[in-house]
Amino acid sequence: MIKQTKKQMLMLAAIASIGLSAPAVQAQVKDVVVDGKGEVPYVIDGRNVVARSGAGLCWRTGYWSPAAASTAMAGQFPAGCECDSDIVPKDKCVAPVAAAPAPMAPAPKPTAEKIKLSADTLFDFDKAVLKPEGRAKLDDLAAQSKQLKLEVILAVGHTDRLGSDSYNQKLSERRAAAVKTYLVSKGVEANRVYTEGKGEKQPVTGAKCNTVKNRKALIECLQPDRRVEVEVIGSK
Repeated sequence: MIKQTKKQMLMLAAIASIGLSAPAVQAQVKDVVVDGKGEVPYVIDGRNVVARSGAGLCWRTGYWSPAAASTAMAGQFPAGCECDSDIVPKDKCVAPVAAAPAPMAPAPKPTAEKIKLSADTLFDFDKAVLKPEGRAKLDDLAAQSKQLKLEVILAVGHTDRLGSDSYNQKLSERRAAAVKTYLVSKGVEANRVYTEGKGEKQPVTGAKCNTVKNRKALIECLQPDRRVEVEVIGSK
């Protein structure tokens, strides 16, 4: 009888030396898998899973202390976050909130500056050779483009209605090409300048000259139609 009592006391002492964690939890709990580095304050199995009692409490070892419960890691958080949540500081059991990324500065919006170069300044009638006044205007245009982050320059040539469609189409293309050649000579990159000819398809005089019979007067009246429109696209 005395031997049996001593045996029971030894078993109780062994259990007391291992101890149970204080908080009462339900049996349905998730596994706590510790990293297994250093002194682990809880009993673990071969999978490094913390052993629990039938009530779901974590078994402590003789190495257990509040500090050890807060430093033995089980993944991202200390093992004590699950086993001793009333002891481990709450801030150690919450993932830090990531700082919001700094807002990106909006990309500069492309700006377009449309310039119309009139025919009397750029070309003589039935010509695709730049006049001095036309070169002066293109000098200004080239200087303006250097103030931009240049994307593209569009040069579109036009003619009046005098002459055949096919002839005027080619003439409008030659006028646009003359503008490109001059701009490139002023330092504009050739691959930034695109040319196009519209022939006589887009007059700006409308019906204004329909009643003019004299050819010389008609040529003078239609002069606004003989033009090159230049559009500069870039960003400040």
